[in-house]
Amino acid sequence: MSILKIYTYPDDVLKERAEEVKDIDGSIKKLIDDMVETMHNASGIGLAANQVGVLKRIFICDISTKEKPFPLIVVINPELVYSDDKVESEEGCLSIPGCRMNIKRAKEVILKGYNQHGKQIEIGADGLLARAIQHEYDHLNGIVLFDKVSSLKREFHKKRYLKRINKGE
Repeated sequence: MSILKIYTYPDDVLKERAEEVKDIDGSIKKLIDDMVETMHNASGIGLAANQVGVLKRIFICDISTKEKPFPLIVVINPELVYSDDKVESEEGCLSIPGCRMNIKRAKEVILKGYNQHGKQIEIGADGLLARAIQHEYDHLNGIVLFDKVSSLKREFHKKRYLKRINKGE
């Protein structure tokens, strides 16, 4: 397994829509293994393939803590089939390091897709897992946190973030 480069805003790969996976072969399974290692190395709870420069519709989530283990979730070709009332909560992103914003997301979601073994799956989630799923699903559609807030907040956060990274922080 390898630790992959995590692309950061404003890299163009983050604004592109990922393509469906046609065949879950050895290269896809290796990509997933590398994504898991990369996410854990970066202390993240989710990672989409385009965040590591691969425009494939794959994401992973791991909301485990030392006190509360949770199984790793791998979703290939996800389709969000249900979402309910929205709640606002603070989020960060491995592709926008050091930036946290309040984002409105559904409290509960249902997602369909395939796991790394090619088996069709359906995931019902609430709380942090629902939020992580929606965040990673957005990445696959070329949507980043800046796109989820009002234009005024977007410009404020972008300027602050870009100023910080231009200083090398």
